[in-house]
Amino acid sequence: MVDHSPPTRTRPYPDRTTTAAAAPRPGLRGRLGDALFRGVAGPDGPESRRRVHGTPGPRWFAPDRPIRVVHGDASMFPGGLAALLLQSLHPLAMTAVADHSDYRNDPWGRLARTSTFLAYTTYGAADDAQRAVDRVRAVHEHIQGRTADGEPYHAADPHLLAWVHSAEVYCFLTAHQRYGQRPLDAAGRDAYVADMAVVATAMGIENPPTTVRELRTRLNSYRPELRLTPQTREAVHYILLRPPLPAPVLPPYLLLGAAAVSLLPTWSRAQLGLPVLPRTERWCVGPAGAGVTALIRWLLPPPPHRRA
Repeated sequence: MVDHSPPTRTRPYPDRTTTAAAAPRPGLRGRLGDALFRGVAGPDGPESRRRVHGTPGPRWFAPDRPIRVVHGDASMFPGGLAALLLQSLHPLAMTAVADHSDYRNDPWGRLARTSTFLAYTTYGAADDAQRAVDRVRAVHEHIQGRTADGEPYHAADPHLLAWVHSAEVYCFLTAHQRYGQRPLDAAGRDAYVADMAVVATAMGIENPPTTVRELRTRLNSYRPELRLTPQTREAVHYILLRPPLPAPVLPPYLLLGAAAVSLLPTWSRAQLGLPVLPRTERWCVGPAGAGVTALIRWLLPPPPHRRA
């Protein structure tokens, strides 16, 4: 839940493939998809996307790696919401966000910065991926303070970073297995965790998990540190019930939020005060989440052709 870039709207990465603004796609599907993409990626999203996919050079991950499959699927939408909910349970991570992130007044800016970071590290040229990581690490060095109980926190703390990373990987992978277009087999799931460990190591995380089993063990190791704080309760309420969205978008978003809750570990839902309703989730939430995810997948524009 720690932000992946500073609260700025300036372009954080070099423009090596400057081109004219992308032409709007025709038809209702094109207009809705373009609006959705700009909402997630920000006003510079189309240009950043061209830079990510169009800049020549080696990448951190080959085209057939599981990280590219997972991060390129619309299942990232419920997975991302689930990650925010799970990460909020750590009081140090939540306090860092509350004290140093303007997520209430600028949620779209924060979402755009995070999605840009994921795009560069997953698909971008190696130099740009490293530059994205270096920028985030520099920002983290300046994010520190104390909780209401007087406990110190520092966003650059490897232990705290490992919690944020593990929660993110778990939720992204779980969402992909449930709502993704191409679920991974057992070997692919381990390979995804290993791919994410490459990014984690670059971020300064020590011994990140490299298999699903290690990931679950790492998550469980944090449970004694987790608790529901007033800041966590406020964040959960904001994410699930008070998102800054126009009325026509609220119904599918609320379905997406319910799908995100269903992805969380049972023990975390109990701590967050969120209900566990197996039959409702199986017969209502699951199909609804799959439907909204499929709609998002249909609306979003395809990525531009990558240069050699």
